[in-house]
Amino acid sequence: MNLTAEDIFYIKSAGEFNAMALNIFKFQAQNCTVYREYIFHLGIDTSEITEVTQIPFLPISFFKSHRVLSSNDPIEVTFSSSGTTGMVQSSHLVTNAKLYEQSYLQAFTEFYGPVTDYCFLALLPSYQQRSGSSLIYMVNDLIEKSKHPQSGYFLYNHDELLQTLLDLKAKKQKTVLIGVTYALLDFIENFDIHFPELIVMETGGMKGKRKEMVREELHEQLTKGFGVKAIHSEYGMTELLSQAYSLGEGIFNCPNWMKVLIRDTNDPLSLIPDGKTGGINVIDLANINSCSFIATQDLGRINTDQSFEVLGRFDNADIRGCNLLVQ
Repeated sequence: MNLTAEDIFYIKSAGEFNAMALNIFKFQAQNCTVYREYIFHLGIDTSEITEVTQIPFLPISFFKSHRVLSSNDPIEVTFSSSGTTGMVQSSHLVTNAKLYEQSYLQAFTEFYGPVTDYCFLALLPSYQQRSGSSLIYMVNDLIEKSKHPQSGYFLYNHDELLQTLLDLKAKKQKTVLIGVTYALLDFIENFDIHFPELIVMETGGMKGKRKEMVREELHEQLTKGFGVKAIHSEYGMTELLSQAYSLGEGIFNCPNWMKVLIRDTNDPLSLIPDGKTGGINVIDLANINSCSFIATQDLGRINTDQSFEVLGRFDNADIRGCNLLVQ
């Protein structure tokens, strides 16, 4: 199968998406060993799959136990999930890192505008302490490509972060502060800043540092502490190469090469209508060299405008390092 990045990232319509998804499904059903065996054990005849809604989704747990690959090309980078000590980590073997880079750069540009318009500040201490984070890979690249002299990491240096934020506010510089949830809360407990133009993007997860909070309570505290109208979020994970974005209220939208479907929690091979709560299935066409059809362990629902919400996780799912970004 000879698909280029342009084929994936320049989809303009639902029809183009569906055609591309079916082509990629047929390719991966032949070339991804674990996916092919999974489909075989389900008793599904791939020649009878003619609609996207008929495509079987690979349970995300297979990334913990198998090499999920549709390509014989060399592995360029391996992304691994965060987790508590002793927990089996997911591994995403990436044969073309340029696909990931184009995916997050193009998606950010579509939702927010050119990367070079922004200063990126990262408050991600827990991610800096481990290797294999797809989040750190992305943030490193955004910091570099922003070419802004004040872009960078702050770890636990909250005093310096405050002064940087005040300086950027005075300069009317477009700024993104991306942070793990507990670190953002730690910051606003010590400092109070009113920066209405700031984009605060929380990555989810307390990592055992604080008690878990419902989104409404968390976002209320963060909007007040940073003096912003809304808290932004990102929905992606180690096993994907694309992200959906929320510009507030926990309402996410996908770029054109990514789609979310909702499955029945009692019948995982069946999809349910918009507005109903169920398991989140993700189609990520950028995952062409692994598997583009992933059944996650998140619960959510799709709204009538095709935006979606993340409402929690299955009770028997592993506790991940973060629950919204899940990088």
